Amino acid sequence: MLFRIAVTDTMKLQKDTEVKFLITKPMSMHKTLVDIVENRIATTLKENNVTWPNKDVDVMIIGHGSKDPNAQMSLNYIVDELKDSYRNVSRCWLEIEQPDIFEGIKKCEKDEPKVLIIVFYFLHEGAHVKTDINNDLIPALKDSSLKDVFITKHIGTDEKIIDLIIERAKEVEDAN
Repeated sequence: MLFRIAVTDTMKLQKDTEVKFLITKPMSMHKTLVDIVENRIATTLKENNVTWPNKDVDVMIIGHGSKDPNAQMSLNYIVDELKDSYRNVSRCWLEIEQPDIFEGIKKCEKDEPKVLIIVFYFLHEGAHVKTDINNDLIPALKDSSLKDVFITKHIGTDEKIIDLIIERAKEVEDAN
């Protein structure tokens, strides 16, 4: 919805000025994002001296949540791409959508993981990453029987994001 408004506003501005605007494809469903999530998981396992093979590792990805069905589609893409590599891969949402973080932790608990890696699927380290997620996650984990739980850095702290932005910009530039 907001994207459509932004495009409409951009088209109006472009019509009334000499400025030419080009809009890239979204970054959301791209293999680079899967690679970043896999890197976050591997780094977290290594930093915490977890030696289980990936097939014994459970992963839960926390996304923002949105009324836009495309937001759900993009996180489902990441989950689907990871499913063959890990024992269980699930997703939950900070707000708006279900399952929420409490339900996500309950689902993981039922799966009885040897180790659970939680990925914050957020681009910026803003209030959601610093505070809001933990306001739900910490109590949910305390109320669970989960033992070995580790949290990755959010995805936005990776240089590959810059490469992806440049790739998208070049796609638009090459098309014009």
